[in-house]
Amino acid sequence: MPHEIAPTLTFTHQQQPTAIVAGAWLVHALSRTATMHEISNLLTQAAGQAELHWDLTQVTTMDHIGAQMLWRAWGKQRPKNVVIQSAHEGLFNRLEEVSHIVIPRPAKPRLTRTMQLGAQMLGLFNHLYSFSALLGQLVLDLGRFARHPLKAPWKELSANVYHTGAQALGITALVGILIGIVLSYLSAQQLRTFGGDLYIVNILGMSIIRELGPMLAAILVAGRSGSAITAQLGVMRVTEELDAMRVMGIPHGFRLIMPKVLALALAMPLLVIWTDIMALIGGMISAQALLGMTPEFFVYKLPDAVPLINYWIGLGKGVTFGILIALIACHYGLRIEPNTESLGRGTTSSVVVAITVVIIADAIFAIIFSKAGY
Repeated sequence: MPHEIAPTLTFTHQQQPTAIVAGAWLVHALSRTATMHEISNLLTQAAGQAELHWDLTQVTTMDHIGAQMLWRAWGKQRPKNVVIQSAHEGLFNRLEEVSHIVIPRPAKPRLTRTMQLGAQMLGLFNHLYSFSALLGQLVLDLGRFARHPLKAPWKELSANVYHTGAQALGITALVGILIGIVLSYLSAQQLRTFGGDLYIVNILGMSIIRELGPMLAAILVAGRSGSAITAQLGVMRVTEELDAMRVMGIPHGFRLIMPKVLALALAMPLLVIWTDIMALIGGMISAQALLGMTPEFFVYKLPDAVPLINYWIGLGKGVTFGILIALIACHYGLRIEPNTESLGRGTTSSVVVAITVVIIADAIFAIIFSKAGY
């Protein structure tokens, strides 16, 4: 292959101002950093000179990239005074034809507020329909599980109990202890003013066992395990594993959804008990430091301060919250489209909706059992 002449652009002012284009105007020659910077600066300088003559007779070879650079410097139209070799005439003819083509942009639909509200309502009904179908399939799978327990996915169930329950003990313990210390510290400041130090057991026991314990455990599990469930199902959708399971005749609900729901229904009450214990330990530590109340006296007064029904209300909340978190996580995981953007958006929506539904369910519990346990 003969040695290619580097692309150049020079200006002369003998009879009239002329830009002489020479050398090999090819993409690999123009892509060199020094050459590209120099040529770009010269083309920018020549772009504002309307009476400039252009001489392209000394160009040895030219490709579309080289022609495109000159065409942009010309303002996307052929100059009045330009000399081009016949071999390169076709490149500029095609650029001239393309510059006259106007690509129509699709008109953006203008949505009124009523149309936006209608679209949101349709999306809500679509979610409710899909969630109802998922819930119905879960009931059928539970019936099959009761009829044929030996064929149940016990390995998947135990694995999910471990991942959603056992691996969450650390974070729930840490948050529980900190919440207990903070709540005990704030309560002790007020009780000491009125001489009601003993009532710190009532405040901590009722608030933690009945409300804060289940809520803290549910929020942590929704952010940790709920997002993991949605991401797992979403990745299976992206990698087409769900489609492969359907082709092989493996039911999604029985093998994927039911074990996760049962696992959270079993693990959540245990996490609630664990969170309650850790929060009460944190409260006892703070009460002893601020009020001088011994842990033995705290434990002795706790059964009298908190009726037994509050424990059962807290455990009932744990079971309900676990089922809701698992169903919402599976619902959003199955709705993820086979792309990474949908995976991130679905995981975020799953956590937000799960926490919101847990708070709503806790409010319903408070209304139903408003006269119980006091």
